[in-house]
Amino acid sequence: MNELTVCTNLTAQTYENKNPDAFTNFMPRNGQNITYFTAQIFLFHMYIIIFLVFIIVPVIWVISTYNGLVRLRNRRENAFADIDVQLRQRHDLVPQLVETVKGYSSHEKDILIRVTEARSAAMSAKTVDDKIVAEQQLTNVLAGLRVQIEAYPELKANVNFMRLQEELGDIENKLAASRRFFNGATTEYNNAVETFPGNMVAGFGNFKRELFFDLGKDTRQRMEEPPVVKF
Repeated sequence: MNELTVCTNLTAQTYENKNPDAFTNFMPRNGQNITYFTAQIFLFHMYIIIFLVFIIVPVIWVISTYNGLVRLRNRRENAFADIDVQLRQRHDLVPQLVETVKGYSSHEKDILIRVTEARSAAMSAKTVDDKIVAEQQLTNVLAGLRVQIEAYPELKANVNFMRLQEELGDIENKLAASRRFFNGATTEYNNAVETFPGNMVAGFGNFKRELFFDLGKDTRQRMEEPPVVKF
């Protein structure tokens, strides 16, 4: 006996007995349909919420954090651009300073060679961190040159040398102000790279701690103060 025969017999039985309940037993009740539909809507909303919380929100946070690190890194590099202008001016003064000193002091050949080599290294540096290291070395040898010059009063009285010293002092004063802004940008960037949970994105995006333009304990105070030239 197939399904069609069963359905036909039931229909006939219903008609003969005039009992409509026999047919409705095989159909879902309205109350059950409404409850089932409501449950499905609730589950659908729950799936959406779970998807947003565990997938969309983390993705948005990662993108936002990554972009924030990029902005901080670019801000640091832009801050160094102001320093780079002053450094280039200092590079232009060094050869003139070396030639002036050479004319008065033939005994300071070693220090003059170190100054020239340090200038060349600073000019050939490519990245910001490489430039910082090279400029630190140049500042140190220039400081050593100033010490050696103290033994030559005739040189200190030279008009050209006095002009170079004044220009160099003005550049170093501007460097001190620009360096403070650069170090502030570096601090903000390093904090974002090293603190949790941003450090997870930093590690994934190859962001690393960067150097400060710090000239060391001995030369920091000398660099931030105008050079004192005695004549």
